Amino acid sequence: MAAPDKIVRKAGNLTNAYVYEVGPGPGGITRSILNANVAELLVVEKDTRFIPGLQMLSDAAPGKLKIVHGDVLTYKIEKAFPESLKRPWEDDPPDVHIIGNLPFSVSTPLIIKWLENVSCRNGPFAFGRTQMTLTFQKEVAERLTANTGSKQHSRLSIMAQYLCSVRNIFTIPGRAFIPKPEVDVGVVHFTPLVQPKIEQPFKLVEKVVQNAFQFRRKYCYRGLGMLFPETQRLESTGKLLQLADVDPTLRPHQLSLSHFKSLCDVYRRMCDEDPLLFTYNFREELRHSKGTDPGKGDDTESYRL
Repeated sequence: MAAPDKIVRKAGNLTNAYVYEVGPGPGGITRSILNANVAELLVVEKDTRFIPGLQMLSDAAPGKLKIVHGDVLTYKIEKAFPESLKRPWEDDPPDVHIIGNLPFSVSTPLIIKWLENVSCRNGPFAFGRTQMTLTFQKEVAERLTANTGSKQHSRLSIMAQYLCSVRNIFTIPGRAFIPKPEVDVGVVHFTPLVQPKIEQPFKLVEKVVQNAFQFRRKYCYRGLGMLFPETQRLESTGKLLQLADVDPTLRPHQLSLSHFKSLCDVYRRMCDEDPLLFTYNFREELRHSKGTDPGKGDDTESYRL
């Protein structure tokens, strides 16, 4: 079975479904989706070179394929499909699917954006618990699905798994794609959870997780300490770890989802007690003290590929 057919089959039963395909490119997966008897397929493609080929596919499937020449990072999907497709969050996922074979430079920022949409139940998730089947660089796919304690366990693992059931379905050799990437590709399936494993605002969870993982090779208290201004760092970090019942000598990759739930819940209470705490950013403090921008090195860059 060709790679595009395999990806589409793993998305589930698409008969009469509404599908949002991101990054269709030359249309390999687009053809497979159209062959799955969908009700409607919406594709969003930024690269002008691919539009004529997609238009030919649209002409061959009248009324089925809608093409948007635009940027997937800014496109408003919630107005694209009928209101009647909306399902209560607690129900089964709606007949709306996202399928994508994205350029690697876009895939990580996009999944973070969509995870925030899951948390807020807006964007593609205004319809309910919309399922996603997406391709990533193999290493990123492994991070998204990594278990606690594995070397791949990372910020991306926690951010995805606290909101979704995440499965690494299979790996496809890079040579199967046009243009051919230098690396192999992992296909990952996401189903939003009815109940998130951490019930705090996305930005708060993101801040705690990002800080915890910024010094990957050091004990977790080092990164978590950066949540607090220097004058209170020692005391507040001790309080956070004690109340959350987290061993300060665990490495970041050893912190489980339940550890992060406790850390986020306690940090939220600390922010409620001190309203200025959540806006504190140690990089800003560093910038002011040095009069320069410390930059974003290996330890601080967000969700890089």
